[in-house]
Parts: sequence; structure tokens; C-alpha cells
Amino acid sequence: MSTFDKRGEDFEKIFAHDAELQFKATARRNRLLGLWAAGLLGLTGDAAAEYAQEIVKVDLQEVGDEDVFRKLRADFDAKGVAQSDHQIRRAMDEYLAEAVRQVKAEG
Repeated sequence: MSTFDKRGEDFEKIFAHDAELQFKATARRNRLLGLWAAGLLGLTGDAAAEYAQEIVKVDLQEVGDEDVFRKLRADFDAKGVAQSDHQIRRAMDEYLAEAVRQVKAEG
């Protein structure tokens, strides 16, 4: 194997590893975000865990975070939970940062 081929393989491995970490962090963010939202919606216990899982699944519908945002916005509006778009997006950012820290700490 040439040095060029070896280098290409190394870059592919790094890319795959980074993509896996990003996927894990996003799924973790969505779970944390779902638990946060569940609390605001008055859900506890199994209902809160199920809601958090719904948020994880919603994110698989389309690329990006808009599907998650729309779900949270609609659920908050339906239950009369006072959260601005800015507050929801800030929570999404904060929980992503926390999820990245957690995933990196796990190695």
C-alpha cells in the first residue's frame, strides 16, 4: 500500500469517527432536550422518557434541527407552555454542548 493510499484510509477513518460522534451527540442532545421539554409539559417518569424518545425519533425525519424545533414549538403551543423561539433554540444549543461533552468524556 502506498503512503498516499494509507493516508486516504486514515482520513476516511477520522471522518467516520467524527460522523459517529456527531450522530451520538445529536441523539444525546435530543434525549436531554426531550427530558427538559417533558418537564415543562408536566410529564414525569415513563411519560417523560417516552416523550424524550419521541424527540430523538423526530430528528430522523429530515436533515437538520428544524424538525425537532417544530415538534417542540407545536407541543409547547398546544399545552400553553410559554417558551419563545429563542428560548427553545438556546436550549437546543446548550443541550448540544452538554451532549458533546458527555460523548467525548465517554471516549
